[in-house]
Amino acid sequence: MSPRTALQIRPTAYAQERDAALALRHRVFCEEQGVAPGLEVDGRDDDALHLVAVRDGAVVGTCRVRLEGHTAKVGRMAVERTARRTGIGSELLAAALEEARAAGATRASLNAQVAAVGLYARAGFVATGEPFEEAGIDHVRMERPLA
Repeated sequence: MSPRTALQIRPTAYAQERDAALALRHRVFCEEQGVAPGLEVDGRDDDALHLVAVRDGAVVGTCRVRLEGHTAKVGRMAVERTARRTGIGSELLAAALEEARAAGATRASLNAQVAAVGLYARAGFVATGEPFEEAGIDHVRMERPLA
């Protein structure tokens, strides 16, 4: 079975899976990128839908979606270093937007790391402002309609 066919993108199915997603975020944001743990854990995880990319029983990617009115806030996208540049981020984003539509959102927004703007632009997001620093990393706010 190829790695592509073994990949599942879905909401977390149980607490240990969500814990694995949070651990992945810690590795990517805190250990790799130097974000302070207090900034990565922002108190909003309990109000969010967490999506995971699972391959061979292991969480290799994650993101979360929070609803604020009719806007879906997509964030905390993280993919294991060894699984990057394989399309997992794009698949997670597509699943997040589908979940947002199903929940009644009409727009999606996110703060993209400048290095990842291309991923979001390919999914129809457009920058809506100037770059800014968040957790020591340059970001840009991006939005798109969910029609």
